[in-house]
Amino acid sequence: MLELYHSINSVCAQKVRIVLDEKGLACQEHLMTLAGDQFEPAYMKLNPNAVVPTLVDDGKPVVESSVILYYLDEAFPDPPLMPGDPHARAKARLFNKFVDEYLHNSCMILSFATAFRARLLRMNPEAREAELAKSPVPRRAEYKRDVTAHGLQSVYVLEALKHHEKLLDWIESTMKLGCYLAGDEYSLAEAGVIPYIARLELLRLAKLWDQRPGVAAWWERMRQRPSTVKTLFGRMTDADWAPFRTLEPDPWPAVEALLKAA
Repeated sequence: MLELYHSINSVCAQKVRIVLDEKGLACQEHLMTLAGDQFEPAYMKLNPNAVVPTLVDDGKPVVESSVILYYLDEAFPDPPLMPGDPHARAKARLFNKFVDEYLHNSCMILSFATAFRARLLRMNPEAREAELAKSPVPRRAEYKRDVTAHGLQSVYVLEALKHHEKLLDWIESTMKLGCYLAGDEYSLAEAGVIPYIARLELLRLAKLWDQRPGVAAWWERMRQRPSTVKTLFGRMTDADWAPFRTLEPDPWPAVEALLKAA
């Protein structure tokens, strides 16, 4: 039996839910708040990094979202979500590698500089620092610490935006070759990237692809895909929507100014 430890607004968890739905796989869900439950000893035995998602198959945990995607495609190969052509397979892996190495931290920086900043600011400094100190990855805590203090004026924000622009440019150029990111069909490249484009939309930064028609067309198709609707937007409760609906001030003018000045 498959089990999934996840949270609704985690971009990493979203990509795993997308793949589970694309493959028609059922699982027992363990929904986490990420308000401290990720640091409980029982969970950290499954995932020492204290992050979601964690997939458990027949009692054995699999961690790291991209690894989970490949695991699911190998363990449950029908329908396949990796192209048959080796070059296309390499491209699918490259998209996920870029997400892991550059985009994920960049997404975290933008999210905590905007939508998730308010919660940390409401905490007293001692409680906020105690929460940040629990992170097994000190660099991640430093990102959150700085963007909480400085918002979009954080020293980390411009580089985070540049990584997102690099991805958008890559999608734009790829759309001149076909309708999907790697090969002729939907693949793990889409599953790995979709949550990050959705996050930009939720952060009111969709204007980043106003001058990228290929991205706009690709995203419109991916946004309407049943697995995206069902496992991402369809899973969001009012509480999940709240950080994005109450996003003030609108981040776009500050983001636009940063990019123009760069």
